[in-house]
Amino acid sequence: MINDELIIKMTEFNAGDPKRIQHFIKVYEFAHVIGVKEQLEEPLLRILDMAAIMHDIGIRPSEEKYGRCDGKLQEQEGPAYAKEMLAGFPEVSEDETKRICYLIAHHHTYDNVDGLDYRILLEADFLVNAMEDNLDKDAIITFRDKVFMTKTGLHLINTMFGLESL
Repeated sequence: MINDELIIKMTEFNAGDPKRIQHFIKVYEFAHVIGVKEQLEEPLLRILDMAAIMHDIGIRPSEEKYGRCDGKLQEQEGPAYAKEMLAGFPEVSEDETKRICYLIAHHHTYDNVDGLDYRILLEADFLVNAMEDNLDKDAIITFRDKVFMTKTGLHLINTMFGLESL
């Protein structure tokens, strides 16, 4: 299955950084679960899965190039590396690659969200980042109220962090 092979490639890409590797695995799993529960059609779920696995591919290149890896640099640097990696998978179409690269180029952009795959990627990444960054409850609630829109994502964030439902 392509996701398994892509996980191996991303693990190799992030060799020596188990925290980063475990981050993308968690984001992938949350994105997949939300996508399935929200009844994302198979072609879009396939794109979401690959984008979730690769969403932070721009971190290492940003660190190497600029000495930092803020969200905008990740979005700027990630697509070229994703496109190069996906070129090794002939079963991934050009249209799929374009959408995956678009999602990677916007995974820290929270306005003008143009698709359920995009929305779910934002939600899944935040579910993991909120825990890894030990965000306080107020910050989690603020982000939830501005970004989370899927029924499954809202259920997961409220349940994980013991929040009141909207």
